[in-house]
Amino acid sequence: MSATQTQTRSVPTTAGEDRQTTPLLPPRTRRRRWGWKSVVFHVFALAVLVVILYPAVWMLMSSFKPGNEIIGSVDLIPRNGGFQNYVTALKGIGGISFWTFVANSLILAVASVVGVVLSCSVTAYAFARISFPGRRLFFACMIATMLLPFHVVIIPQYIVFNQLGLINTYWPLLLGKFLAADAFFVFLMIQFMRGLPRELDEAARIDGAGHVRTFVSVILPLMKPALVTSSIFAFIWSWNDFFGPLLYLKDPGTYTMPLALRLYVDQTSTSDYGAQMAMAILALLPVVVFFMAFQRYLVAGVATQGLKG
Repeated sequence: MSATQTQTRSVPTTAGEDRQTTPLLPPRTRRRRWGWKSVVFHVFALAVLVVILYPAVWMLMSSFKPGNEIIGSVDLIPRNGGFQNYVTALKGIGGISFWTFVANSLILAVASVVGVVLSCSVTAYAFARISFPGRRLFFACMIATMLLPFHVVIIPQYIVFNQLGLINTYWPLLLGKFLAADAFFVFLMIQFMRGLPRELDEAARIDGAGHVRTFVSVILPLMKPALVTSSIFAFIWSWNDFFGPLLYLKDPGTYTMPLALRLYVDQTSTSDYGAQMAMAILALLPVVVFFMAFQRYLVAGVATQGLKG
């Protein structure tokens, strides 16, 4: 029998029936078939990747172009490239240093992470581990807030903070973080805690530990993947937030990076699009570094169910 002849493979069946045979393709034919599928898949994946990354690549290339070559130009590669836009961005704008905007964004982002981790973890422990009257009702109300559009509560929140004299401060942007107002993070931590065995709580109670000691010494160390995941999202959302600072901050000295980008575009005078693109790239760097430093915990949070066997 020649090497190219189709082979057969026996397939076991139930007792009393004849054994059937299925054709087995030659190895070369199988490799050719899977090879074409692999090529088509990778070409499609690369095409999608180009479409997704093109805006980021365009912004990066535009940061090296003069301002008059950005708008209306179809060339991706800059003709007269240079680092002048980055020099202009680092000098700041409106008499305010670039590092002032960075410091303001860092204050809000780090404070948001601290507030989310502290308040949401405690609230999640209460919902997941403590039985109290009305727990189901309160949990349902908390989940319902996730369905409520943010724009519905903008005006009432602004009126409340204005009457409290907190406008032009960071408190309207941070107070909800320390009061577990972000139902998404609470729900995320509750789901993670429900994967932890109850025997851990019972063993802690036998040793005389109360809820505080159980939470701090037993539950909290096991929640590292959920805590880091919440920290990553809280940092990125706070760093990229534009509408909240635009609504509550009036003094340019308190502006964050997203608001500082708006200062480079003036409809009544000359707009410096080159410096704006350069500052946008600089604003992305902390987020990328923060994500790359803690991305392994995201994988750990998905791959584990609270405990490793």
